[in-house]
Amino acid sequence: MPLQRRIPFSVALRHPVLGVTTRSGWLIEGEAGWGEWSPLPSWSREEGETAHRGALEAADHPFPMALHDSVEINTMIPRVPPEVAAGMAVAAGCRTVKVKVGDPEGEARVRAVREAVGPTVHIRVDANGSWDLEEAIRRLHELARLDIQLVEDPVPTLAELAHLRRRCSIPVAAETSIRTIEDVAEMRRLDAADVLVIKPQRIGGVAIALRAAELAGIPVVVSSALETSVGLAACLAVAAALPASLYAHGIGTASLLAQDVTSDPLTPVRGGLVLRRVEPDLLLGSPS
Repeated sequence: MPLQRRIPFSVALRHPVLGVTTRSGWLIEGEAGWGEWSPLPSWSREEGETAHRGALEAADHPFPMALHDSVEINTMIPRVPPEVAAGMAVAAGCRTVKVKVGDPEGEARVRAVREAVGPTVHIRVDANGSWDLEEAIRRLHELARLDIQLVEDPVPTLAELAHLRRRCSIPVAAETSIRTIEDVAEMRRLDAADVLVIKPQRIGGVAIALRAAELAGIPVVVSSALETSVGLAACLAVAAALPASLYAHGIGTASLLAQDVTSDPLTPVRGGLVLRRVEPDLLLGSPS
């Protein structure tokens, strides 16, 4: 069956995320439903091509068998002022909050979130590789006082992660440096991380994300690339097919969009998402 249609989309973000203010791409309809192709501006041409293959897979093939009907997710707080971060964390109602750091307000942002959500909520931090090794050690020593569950990408490379992991009391997660299956193998060879954070779109789709998770040999967190709810459905399918984990998945980003492509977006209820496909009903009148 040929593809029925490809629909372009462009949606604004409520808050910039590392300079990204708008998410644009294509929604692709196939035999199984809808897939999303929306490579981030920072991705290479090869990563964009890999993401396209993942979108076609999501459109043409059923999602894998789920081990869970729903998954726990974290909310994500961009580099916003601390008082805004605190309000966003409380409003989300999730048991895990990921806070972007790596900027001058990073520690104040985390402190404001901790004060707002109290001691029972897990807080993760994500530096997006902003620090060198020695700065990461200093920063994480300070942040450890705020009871941090996990630090994602404190340094930019797997080799640096491997060194940091041996000098840091906070569990370390790799995401930015993981773009291919080969990167996962190298992460495991170096024993560089306690947790793998994987973006299914960037690595090439649902099936290869699950292969990467199996190869990793450590807990896996599935993370969005700020997709619309159509793309988030594929991320959710990966998370639902993985064994249960102590770590919530990073798929709660639909709330960061000023407007989604569907009237029934994948927004969390009591910190969780129920597995389902999403139809872009707000765009279905668009031309092919």
